Amino acid sequence: MLADDMACNHRNPKPATVFSHKNMELNVYGDDVEVDYRGYEVTVENFLRVLTGRLPPSTPRSKRLLSDDRSNILIYLTGHGGNGFLKFQDSEEISNVELADAFEQMWQKRRYNELLFIIDTCQGASMYERFYSPNIMALASSQVGEDSLSHQPDLAIGVHLMDRYTFYLLEFLEDIHPASKANMNDLFKVCPRSQCVSTPGHRTDLFQRDPGSVLITDFFGSVRKVEITTEAVNLTDPIKQVEER
Repeated sequence: MLADDMACNHRNPKPATVFSHKNMELNVYGDDVEVDYRGYEVTVENFLRVLTGRLPPSTPRSKRLLSDDRSNILIYLTGHGGNGFLKFQDSEEISNVELADAFEQMWQKRRYNELLFIIDTCQGASMYERFYSPNIMALASSQVGEDSLSHQPDLAIGVHLMDRYTFYLLEFLEDIHPASKANMNDLFKVCPRSQCVSTPGHRTDLFQRDPGSVLITDFFGSVRKVEITTEAVNLTDPIKQVEER
């Protein structure tokens, strides 16, 4: 979900690109980025419908979260917020209670196995205070009463390019590869107060596994787990079936 089309904004000196650093080395809006909801499609209602699966039958697969009770889900939110809310489009907001209830619906409907929630906004820790569903791990860029600050000012366009927490998290993830053994305890150390100015927080009491045993690649990198069975599996031959018909 991308609320604002920054890549095509007329103030962007490099059309169709979005950079995380003023040296313009890493384009975070590359060819492998897929945007399923953009502009005014990004609403609180649509976000909650995607999470809970309450979408009209005509909704295409690309706009659905096709998950089940074996899926690990990553939800990363960034934007303007405050104590207990995150703004959508500067016209509406989602509360920490609404988000917690949506996650509970997901759990009851068996729409996730484990869920990693990360939020980069002012007073971000307030957004995970109301969570009560199992197997949720949450991280935030700031504590209640703190602001999350921006990073990398670009004088050419007159705005900052990225938030501090997101910048340093992206820098950390750039070094993660499919065989990496980095775990969630390493993720918790990203952007200390000396870099973020705010105080990042995390919550693990709802999560069943020890964070030290949870690999970063369980949520980042699309690494699939393989189950090995010693039992024989009989598969029909589709080519033979077609010939018989």
